[in-house]
Amino acid sequence: MTETVFIPEGYLPQLNLYQTQKAIDIIKHTFQDEIRAALNLVRATAPLFVTAESGLNDDLNGVERPVQFDIPAAHCQAQVVHSLAKWKRMALWQYDFYPGKGIYTDMNAIRRDEDLDNLHSVYVDQWDWEKVLVDGTRNEVTLRATVSEIVGCILRTLQQVKEHYPVVTTTLCPKITFITAQQLEDLYPDLTPKERENVFVKEHKTVFLSQIGGALKSGKPHDGRAPDYDDWSLNGDILFWHEPLQCALEISSMGIRVDREAMDRQLTIAGCDNRRKFPFHQMVLDGTLPLTMGGGIGQSRLCMLLLGKAHIGEVQASIWGEETRTKCKQAGVPLL
Repeated sequence: MTETVFIPEGYLPQLNLYQTQKAIDIIKHTFQDEIRAALNLVRATAPLFVTAESGLNDDLNGVERPVQFDIPAAHCQAQVVHSLAKWKRMALWQYDFYPGKGIYTDMNAIRRDEDLDNLHSVYVDQWDWEKVLVDGTRNEVTLRATVSEIVGCILRTLQQVKEHYPVVTTTLCPKITFITAQQLEDLYPDLTPKERENVFVKEHKTVFLSQIGGALKSGKPHDGRAPDYDDWSLNGDILFWHEPLQCALEISSMGIRVDREAMDRQLTIAGCDNRRKFPFHQMVLDGTLPLTMGGGIGQSRLCMLLLGKAHIGEVQASIWGEETRTKCKQAGVPLL
């Protein structure tokens, strides 16, 4: 695992620490209200940890180690969640949600093996959401319409921030450019996936990059995706151009979830057929769980974007190495 930090030349926070805390509060309350109304969601209480044998934890790229501990009274091993991608779908079934309705929750996670840099921390906070699909809507039209709703929520939240703090200079492009991972590779075959994102998003500002997880013509996927929640043909990332760091900033990973055919196919492709034994996977494969879509929207990432912050530590409290603490202090960048 590595730690890197970059402070742009001449960067100074637009808000002081007190103002930043108040602005974070405005962002979180405003966006939560916006997304709840736009996607027809109700708040749900979510777990911080799940049992290891449930198969409900998000395996991310399959190599990240979950934080584990034993619960002697319950005679089990627990894992701190990486995300709630699978838990949410199970919850919609257990709570008997009807098509078109869904849940959202504050998700807090620990990703111990995360590299530390301006955008990444071992602490993850996001709004996780999931909704049951209406019959006949498991398609790209639904995916794109939902992306547009989420981007609209972000734009209205930025407007609220600027009404309270006119000094904030962040601007976002309301027009969304849709592109697949294969189309992006075709445009820039000699660049790495992240380099492709940066070049394309710099030009188009607001982008939905879709179909992430499966191998491209190059033989490699654009990015890793677990095979057992998103359908790799119906998923994607919402990306914005982040001016202070001059890079593409992923705000949301989302998608229409696997049905039995996609689950069966992707488990085999990923070499994860051993997961078929877990209760969650069996319930997808036998058609018990409803067809859903969902995603996660990074809370600290959104605050970074809207407030023009250069380091995620400016909007969340976490643990950083000596290099990060020293460089930020020398540059006058206060970490929470």
